[in-house]
Order: sequence, then C-alpha cells, then structure tokens
Amino acid sequence: MKKILYNANVITMEDELYSEAILIENGIIKGVGTNEEILDKKEENTEVIDMNKKTILPAFIDSHSHFSAVANSYMQLQLNDCTSFDEIRNKITNYINQNGIKENEWIIASGYDHNNLKEYMHPKKDFLDLCAPNNPLVLQHQSGHVGVFNTKALEMLDVKDSANSPEGGVIEKTNGKLTGYMEEAAFVKYLKMVPMPDIEKILKGYKQAQNKYLSYGIATVQEGYMSKELLPLYKALLNANILKIDLVGYPDLDSIEKFKKEFSKSYKNYDKHFKIDGIKMILDGSPQGKTAWMKNPYIGDKEYKGYPSMRHEDVIKNIIYAKDNNCQILAHCNGDAAAEEFIHSCMEVGDVKNIRPVIIHAQLITFEELKEAKKLGLIPSFFIGHVYYFGDTHIKNFGLDRACKISPVKSAINNNMIYTLHQDSPIIEPNMLESVWISVKRQTKTGKILGEDESISILDALKGITINAAYQYFEEDIKGSIKKGKLADLVILDKDPLKVQIDEIKDIKILETIKNGEILYKY
Repeated sequence: MKKILYNANVITMEDELYSEAILIENGIIKGVGTNEEILDKKEENTEVIDMNKKTILPAFIDSHSHFSAVANSYMQLQLNDCTSFDEIRNKITNYINQNGIKENEWIIASGYDHNNLKEYMHPKKDFLDLCAPNNPLVLQHQSGHVGVFNTKALEMLDVKDSANSPEGGVIEKTNGKLTGYMEEAAFVKYLKMVPMPDIEKILKGYKQAQNKYLSYGIATVQEGYMSKELLPLYKALLNANILKIDLVGYPDLDSIEKFKKEFSKSYKNYDKHFKIDGIKMILDGSPQGKTAWMKNPYIGDKEYKGYPSMRHEDVIKNIIYAKDNNCQILAHCNGDAAAEEFIHSCMEVGDVKNIRPVIIHAQLITFEELKEAKKLGLIPSFFIGHVYYFGDTHIKNFGLDRACKISPVKSAINNNMIYTLHQDSPIIEPNMLESVWISVKRQTKTGKILGEDESISILDALKGITINAAYQYFEEDIKGSIKKGKLADLVILDKDPLKVQIDEIKDIKILETIKNGEILYKY
C-alpha cells in the first residue's frame, strides 16, 4: 500500500533541510521531494493526503529513559508537586482512603524533591510512620537515586543495620538507629525487593507508558537499566504483543547473559519491537541529591565530594565485556570525577570507538574531558532538563560558575562530537520539544539564564533527538531523518520549531506520531 503526504512542511534533517512531500510504501520512505515530483508517482490505489502545510519531522528518538519505571509510575503515588511534609502526608492519607488500600499493602510514592520542600530536608521513617502506620511505605526521590522506607517497610525487607549496606550505597543511622533514609546501591537493592503488582496491572502500565511516549512524538524508546528482576516482566510484555514502538534495552553486567539467553532473537536485532543492544553501568549518583561524584567539594562542605558507585576494577570489567562482545556500553556519569573515571577507563581498555560508548547525563563533564571523550569516540547524552528543573539547586550546590557549565552541549558541538538529548523519564516527562526549548533558552525555573555560552541553535537541538540519537543506536541508516530507504517514523507538528519564537517551541503540539507508516497517536 502506497501513501503520499503532500503540501507539507517537511524538515528532513538532511543537508537539503526542507521538502514538500513524502512517498511511503510498506512502512518505508520511497521518495522525498516537491509536490510535483512525489504526486507524479501516484498509482491507482495510492492514498493521497493533503497535509495543509503542517510540519513533518522524523519521529523523535529517546536516547535514555526507563520504560518500565514510566510504566510503574502509573501504579505509584506521585509527589512531584509537594512543597512540604504536610502536603506529602495529606497526599498519602488521601491515596490510602481513596484507593481502599488494605493493611500491610505496599505503598510506593515517588517524585518528592527535598530541594523544593520548605523543610529543605529528606523525610525520615518516623514521619513516614505517621503517614502510613499500617502499611509498608517507600518514598523515592525525584532523582531516583535516594529514598526513604518507613518502619514497617524496613521490617518486611529485613533491614536491621547500616552495616548491610552494599558498596557504593548508604543506609543512614542516627544515634544507633536506622532513619529509613538510603542512597544509591543500598536504596536500589531494597527497592528491588518490594513486591511487584500483579501482571495485569503491569501490562496496563506498559500500555500507558507507550501511549505517553507516543504523545510526545517518540517512536523509539529505551529501557536504560535492566536487572534480572525485569526478566519475567519482559517475557509477559513480549508475549502480550503490546509493543508498537521500538524499545532498546541495556541490562547490567550481572544480567546480560540471562537476557541474551531468554531473548536470543532480540539480541542486536528487533524481535516484536524489542532488542538488547548492550550493557549499562552506574558510576555515581545525582547532583541535586548530592551523590554525584565530584572532583571538588559541594558548596557548604570543605571535603564532601559525593562518591563513586563502582570500583575501578568493576568499571574496567564492564568495558572489557562490551568490547569483547562488540556491544555498546552506557555509563551513568553525572559528576566530573565519574566522567573522568569512565573516560580514563576507556583509555585503559583501548580501542572502544566501534562500540560507541555513551556517557549518560554528562551533567558536569568538563571541557577537557569532552576533548578526551571525543578522541575515544564517546557520545555524551545530555539530560538537558537539569538546567530548567534543577538549575537553581545546582547553583546552591556548586556555585554559579560551576552551575553555568552543566550540560555543556555547545562545547560538545565545538568539539565536533555526536551528542544526544534525553529526559531520563520518569524523572521528568519525555517531552522532547521542551528539551529543545531548554537547550536554546537555558533558563531555570526562577528565570535565571544558566550558561548562556552553552546555548545551542534550534536545529542543533533537533539533531540531538533525531539524527544524532539514531547514530547513538547504530540506526542512522534506518532512522533519524526523512530520506529514501529509511523507516517511515514521523512526527507531525502544528508549527515549525525552526520558525517560531524561542518560548513558543515548548508549546508546539504533537498532532500525530507515525511508526513504520502507521499512525499510532493522533491529537
């Protein structure tokens, strides 16, 4: 079946940036050109659609997020808008009452940020006990790297002492007693032990997550960290044939062989829209949570610099596995010390260009580190939303000068690097056009311009979510631009982002998201 989209404002993301019409056949782009050129290819059964000057771009590509966590967010209480302990307590109380939560039933609440609370501190277990005296309760910080368990949760998870904290993690203790607060590996360890909802609820969450990504114009998404606990969920997901968008997964080193064995058809190739493309490791935490590993101390502390989440020998072990197995490696590095550790470890292993290693977040990577990363063929994937959502917090944590250097996308461009942009969903919404706006504007929530020198053009920002993101996935031959022979993965917008005022970019509507020529979302 052939389809022609004509009278359109096509932004191809190729050297010839604009065109007017597209010919699609069996989910593949068969032609791009003027209205006259493409309409001349019309046959008897060709579907011809007048786009009325609407803008068409290649569908957006998510270069880093957590698909299962987005699905889980539909089964959790969201605390993103809370500004005080009282508001958190009221939300939890109302959630219990409105949802008929039974005694001893687990409650997971996520999205609080102590930086936005009037108390300016993390809640602890005594407060959580007041919120849910009859239920095990866990609060996950918006960064995803720290959280708090109440007494009942600690008891059910058999957390008895801070001495059982895994390396690279913290289980806080005050006056000899657990406070319920945990960081990094410790928090992740016990969060994994929380019982999962029933499979029907989980599958419903996956459907909702897929629809969310589609509503933002995204046709390729990422599962940015896969532990063995996700194995049964992915078996159920693929057996249910839910996926219509492409999903790329990155297990941790301990789980990769299990995933390869269970999903052998999906290793390096899409099967039922899912493929496993490499491994993921986490070298540090989050700057807003003060667990990012820095070379210099945080403001207000003469010595504290955060800390690493991995030993050097384990970082090397991960990189060697990726190189030997010719698979990609993604390395979470927020702090400059973490970025340096990954870059120098890649140097130590040597010759990693072919596997296109990715520095995830690259939040505080230095200009010198970018130059070293360029030589090695590393790709920085910037969580640019930090500028808007956490920029004011970074000023408090690092001072204005260091905060202005976060997400140095312009410096990456000046080094002729391939770079991508992501939202780390569910940390923030997978709103690609908002990320484009932030990349250009670099404005914090309070209206400060943070690092004007690192502002980039609208076109360069669009590259970070289309053609560059396709390159990150080794898919530049089939995705990322509108070109003959590539997949008909398209997004239709109500305005041209290259021809509006900067502040209008974030308000552009996604009218349709098309995958393989099929409309999967319509506004």
